[in-house]
Amino acid sequence: MKGPLAPAHPRRRRWQLVTGAALAGSVALLASGCSSDKVKRGFLPGYDDGKQVTDQTARITHLWNGSWIALLVVGVITWGLMIWCIAAYRKRKGDDALPIQTRYHMPLEIMYTVVPIVAILVLFFYTNRDVTEIKKVSGTPDVTIGVVGKQWSWDFNYVNEDVHEVGVMAQDVGSLTKDDLVDGARGTDKAMPTLYLPVGKKVLFNLTTRDVAHSFWVPAFLYKEDLIPGHPNSFELTPLREGTYAGKCAELCGEWHSSMLFNVKVVSDQEYQQHIEALRAAGQTGLLSDAYDRSQNDGETAGNVPTEGEGQ
Repeated sequence: MKGPLAPAHPRRRRWQLVTGAALAGSVALLASGCSSDKVKRGFLPGYDDGKQVTDQTARITHLWNGSWIALLVVGVITWGLMIWCIAAYRKRKGDDALPIQTRYHMPLEIMYTVVPIVAILVLFFYTNRDVTEIKKVSGTPDVTIGVVGKQWSWDFNYVNEDVHEVGVMAQDVGSLTKDDLVDGARGTDKAMPTLYLPVGKKVLFNLTTRDVAHSFWVPAFLYKEDLIPGHPNSFELTPLREGTYAGKCAELCGEWHSSMLFNVKVVSDQEYQQHIEALRAAGQTGLLSDAYDRSQNDGETAGNVPTEGEGQ
């Protein structure tokens, strides 16, 4: 029976049902995903209320999401063309002849060359723009922190206040319990050094190391910076959200690398000043020098190295 009222072929009918179900599922998944703050920030660390942790996290999230969207678009087009070629040019029943063998196709070859170059240049443009802003140092910070990495802990110099905090040697973090957490924040440990930062104040971080390469990483800040022997680094940001955050070394630095942790507390200016006074009362005045550096880099004061543009 043929004609406009003929029933659909069973196989075609099944494919229609499968395709419809797949499309419906995709739409439902996208609809639910679009309403999720976790999806909107690309599954990066953050909070569902949308408030940023620092003045740089929104920029970093935007770059991250934009890069993934561009990659997915390229991927979908590539996968689609591959699947279409497989389906359209497949060997059919009774077809024993070889397809036309094309040695080259100039328009396609030009497209294969130009499109990737353009995509890479666009990605480079946005990456360079955002990284330049992220790494920009104003030279007029409200607070300067000297971060000193060492096997396997951290020292902190509060440069403006002329006090310091010394980190203890790393311990086995595999035995930590909930009671060891600072304010219940995951990844923190009361036995590890805690860096205090005032909320809403521009903070300059000067990074040095006493021995090997380390990396200063606070996942909630969505940024990390390397500590390289003989090559001080720096970056600047403004904490916007009070809270307790976990920090760690992100560079393999030896046997106890996984235990090289620290805590970060973003607090009110009043609580920050109270912590500074507590350090003074404990006798932790002055800035830690490079006297204990294994490399003994001449002229460096641990974590207090002037950066280009600072103070200008």
